[in-house]
Amino acid sequence: MDPIPSIFLSAGEASGDHYGAQILHELRTRHPSLKAFGLGGLEMEAAGLQRIVRAEDVAHMGITEVIRHMPYIYGQYRRLVASIKKNPPKAAILIDFPDVNFRLALHLKKLNIPVLWFVSPQLWAWKRRRLRWVQSRVDRMIVIFPFEENFYRARNVNAEFVGHPLAELPLPTISREAYAQQHALDLQKHWIALLPGSRTKEIKANLPELLRTASTLHASNPTRYQFLIPVASTIPTELIRSFLPSPNPAQIHLVPNAREALHHARASAVASGTATVQAAVIGNPFVVVYKVSPLTFRLAKQLVHYPPEIWPANDLDQDGNLPIGMVNLIASRRIVPELLQTSFTAEKLAATLQPLLEDTPQRTQMLTDLADLRRSLHPTSSITSIQRVAQAVEPFLSS
Repeated sequence: MDPIPSIFLSAGEASGDHYGAQILHELRTRHPSLKAFGLGGLEMEAAGLQRIVRAEDVAHMGITEVIRHMPYIYGQYRRLVASIKKNPPKAAILIDFPDVNFRLALHLKKLNIPVLWFVSPQLWAWKRRRLRWVQSRVDRMIVIFPFEENFYRARNVNAEFVGHPLAELPLPTISREAYAQQHALDLQKHWIALLPGSRTKEIKANLPELLRTASTLHASNPTRYQFLIPVASTIPTELIRSFLPSPNPAQIHLVPNAREALHHARASAVASGTATVQAAVIGNPFVVVYKVSPLTFRLAKQLVHYPPEIWPANDLDQDGNLPIGMVNLIASRRIVPELLQTSFTAEKLAATLQPLLEDTPQRTQMLTDLADLRRSLHPTSSITSIQRVAQAVEPFLSS
């Protein structure tokens, strides 16, 4: 038995960085001397990951954006492969981030290193040809949405639904009064959270329209609202500040914690991604928004197709779009509005948020739907999803 086991982890986005840090904390309680290396963000580094590559250096998004950054991304990828060959780990945990992780999985399997994948890439939505890569390169697919287990098992993949980590978290404990004092907020106003995304390109695409929405709502009632922008760990605060108006009449506040902001906000606008699940499990009424380059959107619209057990092909919105919000896909129906691409305008978003800010039937129904969704994401056993990931990798570290 190796007295100092090692493990490779790879996560390239804020949510993956958070999950990776939790996994590392759990594994270190079982193996205090565990060595961990790979690709990750600041949270994983704080949890003990030796970062061969920094997540913030490779977290690009969209088809055209990835192509433009490909030479640099490829160079960083080669560094990861070299680190694996130099010090082969006992096992590897790959967390989402498929454009890099599928290629890493190929090299890991060639070296007979067990591959566990946590947080499935959305193969059920597009690039389904990659399913064969899962079948040949991944020893175990550990999924966080109920429908994914059935999808994979029907296609001969060893998959297990373990629950969603976000659904297991207790609500933030800070009181509204303490939160207001901490961030210089007015207790008498409605706070609206604006979450533009966790990647630089998402910030540039989504934040300007979110700020225009804040200005629109402020102009409609100057004494009614304040706005919160949580800053993701993968995004420099200076980048967000560079978009803010000066002076700041709409009272836009930067805050460090998305969960606290969503917990205390009256409603929110959330860029499609993990943050939509955060909002859902916290129970914050919200609108999904998203904007990418026109070419990326056109290509995605042609490529995204869900299997019928997830979403009917003919169930489109008024713009001819399938849903992209994970919350709607989990629920198998549209429980939150989606404003995508050209429909994502300040005017439309302000109008869509308005019913969620007051005590309306729309707000009441959404709160009920979000509570049902949270229950569906709870783990089916007495241990947490993160503990179940650690449990899955345990036999390889102990061998």
